[in-house]
Amino acid sequence: MSAAQQHVCAAPFDAIAKRYDESFTSSLIGQAQRAAVWRELAKTFHRGDRVLEIGCGTGVDACYLAESGVQVVACDASAQMIEVARARIHESGLQNLVRPLVLRAEDVFALPPGELFDGAFSNFGALNCVEDLHQVARSLAGLLRPGASALLCWMGPHCAWETIWYLAHGNRDKAFRRQTGQATTARIADGVFLRVHYPSVKRFASAFAPEFMLRSIKGVGVAVPPSYLEPWAQRHRRLLKLCERFDSWTAECPGLRLLGDHVLVRLERRG
Repeated sequence: MSAAQQHVCAAPFDAIAKRYDESFTSSLIGQAQRAAVWRELAKTFHRGDRVLEIGCGTGVDACYLAESGVQVVACDASAQMIEVARARIHESGLQNLVRPLVLRAEDVFALPPGELFDGAFSNFGALNCVEDLHQVARSLAGLLRPGASALLCWMGPHCAWETIWYLAHGNRDKAFRRQTGQATTARIADGVFLRVHYPSVKRFASAFAPEFMLRSIKGVGVAVPPSYLEPWAQRHRRLLKLCERFDSWTAECPGLRLLGDHVLVRLERRG
């Protein structure tokens, strides 16, 4: 692999940073799934808290928290994503509350020593791109005060929508790609790929033990489909609204909550 290829693979989301908000943040599916996560953010973090965000992307979630008075150190491996985030933070006038940094999830241990964080947060699959969750867990444990919450959202191994959709279209490989237990290669843009893992809740919680205790599990996108089905959502807006309502009560339903596009857990830092 050439040096240029290595650079691209180190931060594959550089390739889509400029259009990420258009393709996901502003999409019907993106808004529906993000709203579900925001409800949990609002319950977990409060004015005056200092929170670390891992994989902040274009800074949408960081700005949402900051608007409620939460201080956020927002990290992402993609320098281009951070540039978009900086512009959003500046336009929102939230420079005093959000500090964006180019930093991989695996490297959060490199944050300068200082006051411990009151919580941590990661949304929409940033942790699916991590090769060693144990390393992230150990680093995060050293940054959070005892009793702090880590609200972590990732793509789980059992997405009902994905399995049914691809089976209906005769693509068995994609229908079961999350369930193999092995990392898959995802195409982000032309010539840009990355490895993606789909850990189960059990495997995820095990990686963060013993420093963290699993406190809650919620499904995100059980009835609301994955973002690549945005054309379907645009054609069936009323049906999508029904899917959102269905998600509101399946989010905590044992069994069903594990069939979403994403899984959202709250971990608590042990004393």
